[in-house]
Amino acid sequence: MSHPHHPVLIIGGGTAGLTVAARLRRKGVRGVAIIEPSAHHYYQPLWTLVGGGAADIASTVRPEADYIPKGTHWIQDWAEDVDPVRQEVRTRGGLTLGYDFLIVAPGIQLDWDKVPGLREALETPYVSSNYDFRLAPKTWEMVRAFKGGTALFTHPATPVKCAGAPQKIMYLVADHLRRSGLAEKSRVVFGSAGKAIFGVKPFSDVLEGVVERYGIDTRFGHNLVEVRPEQREAVFAVTREGQEERVAIGYDLLHVTPPQSAPDFIKRSPLAHQQGACAGWVKAHKHTLQHPDYPNVFALGDASDLPTSRTGAAIRAEAPVLVENLIAVMEGRDPTARYNGYASCPLVTGYGKMLLAEFDYDGKPAPSLPLINTQVERRDMWLLKKYGLPRMYWDLMLRGRA
Repeated sequence: MSHPHHPVLIIGGGTAGLTVAARLRRKGVRGVAIIEPSAHHYYQPLWTLVGGGAADIASTVRPEADYIPKGTHWIQDWAEDVDPVRQEVRTRGGLTLGYDFLIVAPGIQLDWDKVPGLREALETPYVSSNYDFRLAPKTWEMVRAFKGGTALFTHPATPVKCAGAPQKIMYLVADHLRRSGLAEKSRVVFGSAGKAIFGVKPFSDVLEGVVERYGIDTRFGHNLVEVRPEQREAVFAVTREGQEERVAIGYDLLHVTPPQSAPDFIKRSPLAHQQGACAGWVKAHKHTLQHPDYPNVFALGDASDLPTSRTGAAIRAEAPVLVENLIAVMEGRDPTARYNGYASCPLVTGYGKMLLAEFDYDGKPAPSLPLINTQVERRDMWLLKKYGLPRMYWDLMLRGRA
């Protein structure tokens, strides 16, 4: 089964795909099509506040159709195979789509089944994850029902979207326990496969103070490998003196951040690295976002190998660079626009408190708000997180205006 050829084909109608499509429309580029199976679009950054009882899940979802730019063809199907030599994408529904230029933005895949026992544990009243639209409200129900014991939070060894999310909910829960008089009856534990609380030192210093304030027990180098729901135990792989061992930690409340990876069809495509540390992720020049092997292919967002955080803020900085460089290549020119690795992570540290971590490829702070010190916990940053950023996302970013 075939489908008309498209001058520009975008895989993915999430944050990256829609933002690029909107910017292309504003530049007058015609013949753009988006492959996206979902009828709904989600503003996922707010799920942290949903899990903390500070936002409504209904406010985070809108119809996908409302954000497909006018004149853009929406193919409501799943991409299944990419052939960059033939310049074709095949879909689950049996379509074969030709293209002149391809933009790869399929997002990231949540690998729940990589942790034995996790799916079963999520059916119990004691385990949840803000990484799922259906589970974020459950997190708050679980927190409200918690009367003391061990509250355990995990961060996997894989890259994840919004690397700060696993700890944001932890700080909200720790703050809730303090406000509810349950802190003395509780132990908050962070089992993280990482080596530190955050990768950029100025912000790590602040977060270490937050951890100390709440008395959080940090267990770095702990990668979740199994959940035993009947025993209420989480099992971590820990390497000590060159030897891997298993460490079990009991829980009364468990918030899991699942392992994550590029979608399976991306992993097996010629567009992805086939070995090494970046295996499975789409190749993209770190500054121009152009594929090194296929000049008519560009990539951005969570499935790319760009060495920066996988956040909406990063996509907001990547999208205009990609569009400018794509148009240059379409016109026979060299791509000269450069992305410097900007990303930001709004780190909620308690109710009414937020630290805005902004940084570039060099791991240096890259503040974007003039006259405001965003390297400290602030109430106005909390208001930005809860009200300002969602409005900017829906009304400006997805419309190609910001």
